[in-house]
Amino acid sequence: MNKIEMKTPLVEMDGDEMTRILWQHIKETLILPYVDLKTEYYDLGLKHRDETADTVTVESALAAKKYGVAVKCATITPNAARVSEYGLREMWKSPNATIRRILDGTVFRAPITVKGIRPFIPTWTKPVVLARHAYGDLYSAVDVRAVRGEKVYLVGEDKEGREVGRRLVHDFNGQTGVVQAMHNVDASIRSFAHACFRFALERRTPLIFAAKDTIAKVYDGEFRDIFAEVFEEYRLAFEEAGITYLYTLIDDAVARVVRSDGNVLWACKNYDGDVMSDMVATAYGSLGMMTSVLVSPDGKYEFEAAHGTVTRHYYKYLKGEETSTNSVATIFAWTGALKKRGELDGLPALTDFAKRLEDATRRTIEEGEMTGDLIPLFHAEGVSPKKCNTTEFLYAVADRL
Repeated sequence: MNKIEMKTPLVEMDGDEMTRILWQHIKETLILPYVDLKTEYYDLGLKHRDETADTVTVESALAAKKYGVAVKCATITPNAARVSEYGLREMWKSPNATIRRILDGTVFRAPITVKGIRPFIPTWTKPVVLARHAYGDLYSAVDVRAVRGEKVYLVGEDKEGREVGRRLVHDFNGQTGVVQAMHNVDASIRSFAHACFRFALERRTPLIFAAKDTIAKVYDGEFRDIFAEVFEEYRLAFEEAGITYLYTLIDDAVARVVRSDGNVLWACKNYDGDVMSDMVATAYGSLGMMTSVLVSPDGKYEFEAAHGTVTRHYYKYLKGEETSTNSVATIFAWTGALKKRGELDGLPALTDFAKRLEDATRRTIEEGEMTGDLIPLFHAEGVSPKKCNTTEFLYAVADRL
């Protein structure tokens, strides 16, 4: 058959461990036979990041800004053990955090729903999509230990270095403790709001933004007020689309979402989104069934799986042992990128192919062929699930494709 042509390359960001193995298998089995794939390739494997002093991560993010669509494999964020294991020169930062910072993006995570995989919350018949503000808060915080007898202040200075504000945080009189200071900037909050409202309109999904302005009156109040201001630019479009926007407290949002049928875009601050996205993924069954897309304010997209590098399976693979690694989220990272590339370049054949690959992946599971992690979650009348190893599952998808 004639392969589907592409106009503009995808930015391809390769990764680590078992997901790096999956990456190549997916390309060879499910994409390259059908698509004349054009990519600008960047190796974000930990060894290569170390060799390039992590400049390759910055280069890949700048390429994503240039070409508009990227697809990323899962990568290792090294800790002390990884530094020793890989003989690293430095404990390099999270590639995802670096890419988020350069693109000023918002992370949207959504479950891949499949008939037979029942959510742990039975009312969730539609996807709950989690939007995470990927800037500031705890992830850029400064924290220190406080010794007995110290007084800790929050101090501001103007550009000439003159003190303009001093507020007592705590008087550690007779006790020790810890102190943490975190920040955000209005421009990033505003970009986050625009990304959420646009994404809600694109999916025609109601939007909830949740924070805790009753406690953090100034900090979370700033988020609340900026979202309210930006919403006025989208109010008419929301009304025409028949969807709603609601600001509420984070604890009320949890209650509302748990009682819902899904079908909501839930926008959270950085830490809240980090925690709640894992909760939502687990409630739908598996991190292996969770997509993630980073969207910049100017419409750049980076697609990836929400899970990590599947280290345990990688060590089994290195020993020559059989693995049964769930590749669904990584497949959907590729299909998300191909769909978006097709939409932006006016290539309906490419977009249609990506949708067909998603349908074939879902149908493979619904007809009873799946990796081992999904078998305990699968319940379908008249269908007995069969465990596939890593490559068998990809071949089963290819048969249906």
